[in-house]
Amino acid sequence: MVSALHDAIWEAVPADAVPERFALRRLFVLEHVQAGETVLDLGCGAGEFSAALAQAGATPVCVDVAREALRRAGERVPGLDLRLWGENEPLPLQDGSVDIVWAGEVIEHVVDVAPWLSEVRRVLRPGGKLLLSTPHHGPLTLLRLALSPRRFAQHFEPRSDHVRFFSPRTLRALLDELGFDVACVRIKEGTILARAVRA
Repeated sequence: MVSALHDAIWEAVPADAVPERFALRRLFVLEHVQAGETVLDLGCGAGEFSAALAQAGATPVCVDVAREALRRAGERVPGLDLRLWGENEPLPLQDGSVDIVWAGEVIEHVVDVAPWLSEVRRVLRPGGKLLLSTPHHGPLTLLRLALSPRRFAQHFEPRSDHVRFFSPRTLRALLDELGFDVACVRIKEGTILARAVRA
């Protein structure tokens, strides 16, 4: 999964960039994490969420497909556990080794979600939680895009790295199918926030 493309994307991101809807998503994650828990920050980016997790007393494990993202995360919080996820490799963690997986704005970038979620499930302990966020693509969003050719073209830009589009219903069905008990899927500020438990 690692490639020159991912590093090139990260090298183009300004050093002071703030993740989209950061405050909303940080609050969501911290509501469901307790001090002492091991949290896989999957697609950790520049480490903003890992920093918040560490401050809350959790133990973040930072995994990304881009070396540049991991470099920035390590710069942000020295001493983080940083791991590169190589293409066609399993997640670099042992079976059942984490309490929580946080995947914020990641699943929409994944080409083949079934093996990706299977790996997430493998590294979660039984009863462990999956927390994820992704942009909302429900009927009203699609209608707004359909009514504006300019907005549609911008949203579905062919060079974009978003390859999947979810509604709460489609996300819930996917998680159910791949071995998660879905506890909550809700929409807030154009974002789907989901919490599920490894069955």
